[in-house]
Amino acid sequence: MTTQQAIYPDLKDKTVLISGGASGIGEFMVRAFAAQGAKVGFVDRAQSQGERLAALLNSQGLTVEFECCDITDEIGYRAAIGRFEQSLGPITVLVNNAANDVRHSLEEIDSQMFDRLIAVNLKHAFFAAKAVVPMMKEAGGGSIINLGSVGWMMASAGYPVYAASKAAAHGMTRGLARELGPSHIRVNTLVPGWVMTEKQLAMWVDDAARELIARSQCMPGSVMPEHIANMALFLASDASAMCSAQNFIVDGGWV
Repeated sequence: MTTQQAIYPDLKDKTVLISGGASGIGEFMVRAFAAQGAKVGFVDRAQSQGERLAALLNSQGLTVEFECCDITDEIGYRAAIGRFEQSLGPITVLVNNAANDVRHSLEEIDSQMFDRLIAVNLKHAFFAAKAVVPMMKEAGGGSIINLGSVGWMMASAGYPVYAASKAAAHGMTRGLARELGPSHIRVNTLVPGWVMTEKQLAMWVDDAARELIARSQCMPGSVMPEHIANMALFLASDASAMCSAQNFIVDGGWV
């Protein structure tokens, strides 16, 4: 089944910042927002992939800029955000997509590894929001989209710090939504199910996983990156003008 993409006229010429945009779900978000006519800035550590994606989309007449950036470097990330503001204009849509669901056990986690996992899965999102909120307030509003996960909702094993980070992202959404709502800034959590990205297919989706998905989802078929990108478009658009502090789950009806 072909996934259709709605057109949101108000997204044209909006400046959108997406973290982790060089591959996976993030790549599809970059493509989707650019196709709407938005001005898209995205960051990733994968320099060659990011440059290739930006060059491709710009060759199609779209407006996309890439910065190779480690989002766990708060100062470096803030500088990149400032450069996007200068070249693309004030950021009024923030998609905190970047994360790493690397598997880990309780036994192997030490303090340093804990801090690294929190930094890549939670901390950067908070400080990116802090950086763009003044722009949104000056513009009269905006939308912050935090990526959550159904993994912690299902009490999945194999990544306890990742699960804790994603649960915290939901809490951060609720807290920021209340604080920023008077400034017409909406904050929501976009919650993917098991999305069939290249990474997931290469590392974890085997026959047993496919059987589990088929048994667990209400809907047949696979949750694809474009399904997540489509929800991001809605949450960024004025079509979701009175949606804030909520979880928007795209998982085929698993949880």
